Amino acid sequence: MNHFLFIAKKGVWIIAVLMSAYHLYAGAFGVPEAMMHRSIHLIFTLVLIFLVGMTSGEKQSKGKIGLHLLLLLLTLLSLGYVFLNYDYIVTRYPYVHPVSTWDFTMGMILTLILLEASRRMLGWALPLTAIGFLLYAIFGNYLPGLLRHTGFSLDTIIDQLYLTTEGIFGIPMGVSATYVILFVIFGAFLEQSGTGQFFMDFATSLVGGAKGGPGKISCVSSSLFGTISGSAVANVMVDGWLTIPLMKRTGFKHDFAAAVEATASTGGQIMPPVMGAAAFVIAEYTGISYINICKHALIPAFLYYVALFMAIHFEALRTGLLGVPKNERPRLKSVVVTRGHLFIPLVVIIYFMLAGYTPMYACIFATISVVLVALVRSETRMGLIKILEALEFGAKNMLPVAAACACAGIVVGVINLTGLGLKFTSLILFIAGDSLAPALVFTMIAGIILGMGLPTTAAYIVQAALLIPALIKLGVPVIAAHLFVFYFAIISAITPPVAMAVYAAAGISGSNLWKTGMAAMKIGATGFVVPFMFVYGPSLLLIGSPASIITTILSASVGVILLSAGLMGWLFKEATLLERGMLIAGAICLIKPDLYTDAVGVMLLVIVIILQKYWHRS
Repeated sequence: MNHFLFIAKKGVWIIAVLMSAYHLYAGAFGVPEAMMHRSIHLIFTLVLIFLVGMTSGEKQSKGKIGLHLLLLLLTLLSLGYVFLNYDYIVTRYPYVHPVSTWDFTMGMILTLILLEASRRMLGWALPLTAIGFLLYAIFGNYLPGLLRHTGFSLDTIIDQLYLTTEGIFGIPMGVSATYVILFVIFGAFLEQSGTGQFFMDFATSLVGGAKGGPGKISCVSSSLFGTISGSAVANVMVDGWLTIPLMKRTGFKHDFAAAVEATASTGGQIMPPVMGAAAFVIAEYTGISYINICKHALIPAFLYYVALFMAIHFEALRTGLLGVPKNERPRLKSVVVTRGHLFIPLVVIIYFMLAGYTPMYACIFATISVVLVALVRSETRMGLIKILEALEFGAKNMLPVAAACACAGIVVGVINLTGLGLKFTSLILFIAGDSLAPALVFTMIAGIILGMGLPTTAAYIVQAALLIPALIKLGVPVIAAHLFVFYFAIISAITPPVAMAVYAAAGISGSNLWKTGMAAMKIGATGFVVPFMFVYGPSLLLIGSPASIITTILSASVGVILLSAGLMGWLFKEATLLERGMLIAGAICLIKPDLYTDAVGVMLLVIVIILQKYWHRS
């Protein structure tokens, strides 16, 4: 038995390396046809998920090993059927050619396998959501009113999900196989070269000595680390083990320390140049290039981190928090001289995307640059072993995203088959009464609820099919509608009661979940406000004249600082309840792009400054 598990572990390593190598090769020299490429991506994913499950843990019973082998066999059967009958599948007419017994059986097997794989990687929320949509496809003809459809047989459902590129092998799987995995591999190479530790040391040397320095370290390092992971929980688990104890040691309360790390790590998914996986799906759905998605997302991400940084600063002033002692801080000059070259791969990826190369080519060039740049110093040098480890970790880190995209394909397939998206659009327009504000609130609530149980990518994909069309019909610019949904799918990571980034940070800090969640919402409040603002004022997305964009950035930057001051209760000194109210009101006025609201915001700020500086209180 031990010998068998040893061979299985070696198999995990070999398959993971081959998975990464295949995708790098395909990215460099051209991917196969959509169905073939996505099937290869999925078979690598599922085989790895079940092999990792077989080899994890100290002991595995014969029964569990037998179950994993059965799942592996069924995976190979259901996807092997696609390869063996590829010409037949891609040339048949969906819904016209009858579904054979073998088609139906293999499609059912793959659907069930996917539900189990996503359960293992992501928990019950996503597979239960997919099951709910499947039940709707089967029994929706019995529902009353708008949600009723004509009814679909199991043959038709399997045809849609298994034999076309409108279901399991749809756009989410295509994005996962073509773009996301290359950026995940790039992140694995950065981590193996020591870039993650470099980001931490760079942030420590840069802001560690300031008041509340450990919190500011978390803010800066997490925004940089988002380039590597694109996952809020992953950011917390890597960054948090250092930053949270450091914050606690310098006087931060347990819940505030955890909240800072959770909020900072959550923002990594909206920070260009490498955003969360859903950003690639946005590019695919909208037809807007990925570099332009990054451009539109830049200012909201900047505002998010400015607000967080200032919230930490005001809390440090209010409670007298200190920075990291000088003898515990690396010198900035030393960090930059010895490891500053590790910034070069980020410059490379930005340069190639700005030069008009596809994200695939930009990512491959950047990945190659990691290996070459790391050669500069012996401590960052990557030998063959580290390169192979980066390929292995890249494939393993991809498994949750690929499982989420495949399972989300079931949901999207049902939505397309039943026309639920159009029905949902009509329902939202009816509820909102053709008014934008209630539609935005409804979408925000739906986004947060979906994001609580689903990964960001899956939550975005579901909303892209159900909610975004209604916003666009109400006049919201396409990119603003997609980013609005994207932001709230992300911000759910710090929104109780189910806030995964908060859970991870609280586990490290030993803090109360609810207190940590409420603190995270307070210091991350900008994340809830700015999406509404860029819907009403697209200049925050760099849309409009240069003058309007510059004035919007300046006023919104002052606005988020005032919002942090009002929520934390400190500007130049402790703020009274009236002053806090004026600061928050002024912040909202300044964040909203408009000359008159900006004037009101400035007036409220001046009044608070006069009260704090010159009005003597007992």
